[in-house]
Amino acid sequence: MKHEHRRNQWTSRLGFVLATAGAAIGLGNLWKFPYLMGRNGGFSFLIAYLVFVLVLGIPVMMLEMSLGRHTGKDPVSSYRQVHPKAGITGLFGVLAAFIILSYYSVIGGWLIKYLVSYATTFTAPADFNAFIGSWEAVFWFFLFLGATVLICLKGVHGIEKVSKIMMPLLFILLLIIIVRSVTLPGAMDGLRFIFVPEQASFSLSSISAALGQVFYSLSLCMGITITYGSYLPKGENIPKSCANVAVMDTLVAVLAGIAIFPAVFAFGLEPGQGPSLIFGTLPKVFGSLAGGPVFAVAFFILILFAAVTSAIALLEVVVSYTVGNWGWPRRRAVLVMGLLIFLLGIPSSLSFGPLADFKIAGYNFFDFVGVLTDNILLPVGGILMCWFLGWKWDLNILADEMEDGCPGFRLRRIWIRCIRYLTPVLVLIVTITGFISIYQTVFGG
Repeated sequence: MKHEHRRNQWTSRLGFVLATAGAAIGLGNLWKFPYLMGRNGGFSFLIAYLVFVLVLGIPVMMLEMSLGRHTGKDPVSSYRQVHPKAGITGLFGVLAAFIILSYYSVIGGWLIKYLVSYATTFTAPADFNAFIGSWEAVFWFFLFLGATVLICLKGVHGIEKVSKIMMPLLFILLLIIIVRSVTLPGAMDGLRFIFVPEQASFSLSSISAALGQVFYSLSLCMGITITYGSYLPKGENIPKSCANVAVMDTLVAVLAGIAIFPAVFAFGLEPGQGPSLIFGTLPKVFGSLAGGPVFAVAFFILILFAAVTSAIALLEVVVSYTVGNWGWPRRRAVLVMGLLIFLLGIPSSLSFGPLADFKIAGYNFFDFVGVLTDNILLPVGGILMCWFLGWKWDLNILADEMEDGCPGFRLRRIWIRCIRYLTPVLVLIVTITGFISIYQTVFGG
């Protein structure tokens, strides 16, 4: 078991990049980034976001990917090789991946329900709130997670094959929806919403929002990049691969805004984000659009692909840890961990119905586990990462790892200084912002 990651490797550079991009491209790209861009200064927000991709996103991805390839192990074992006490850093990422997948799959189930509804009845479910508040939602949650488990049973090669199919189709479907959206009367108002610089709307909170979005959109500190990096053969260009993933991730987020908001504004609807946008606003658009059900099916396939590629990456982190540290066969690890994640996700699925009155620190269970991962586990894990890799280890080891595939790594000194000095400050800002959010919710401050 010790050498599994070395034996199972990506078979092609394209497969690796598409799988890693698929892990990063998720629901946040489609239902959050465009809204944040529109509400926080438009093009000004995009510029801030791109700056943080360059100074935080790509450097940390390079750090995690090179660590994974250097050790050929899961996140916890990789960090233990750095420092005897550093294993907790990887454990934070594994635990976060486990918890995130439990509630992420709940939303994935909603997507399947809407896709099936449009494909069979040509319309959305009659009442979204009634649906998510029912036991039926648990069935669709189980279906989504079950599909994720089946893909992961096939191992890294199964993940690679699925990514090679889903990611190109995702881009094709996105472009089809864009063509229809931008040709609607009044579509220009939607494009102005996300692109026109609005300095009055751009503030320090906008900069903080851009920083946080980079942190979560690129799946930093979740153990995903370390895990996928551990399957990467020697000789692959890590800096180039990370840049390609960041470009694809950002491109999908921007294209999603072009696909969604022109249509929203064309029908005079209020722009939003999250579930209210996907399951509330957009069905109204599809209901008013000629050929709406066809575009609805295309859209929900698109967003389902994004959700699935992220879900399999999250499960792979947990499976990699279980196989590497507990010595389990892969099949047992996938099935048992999948079952445990399903059991943890049931309270999240019922948080809008039977368990709606069950609160933890003022949050329902669905929101609480989201806060636990996004505001505590991931940013704190990021701080520990900066400490152990930046100050308790020699970063030149990972710089040498990157030279294998990128001869004469010219940015070595800049990258090392960035990881040691700039990255900790940026991650600390994300952490403080997260704790302030928790304080305001719990204490009403």
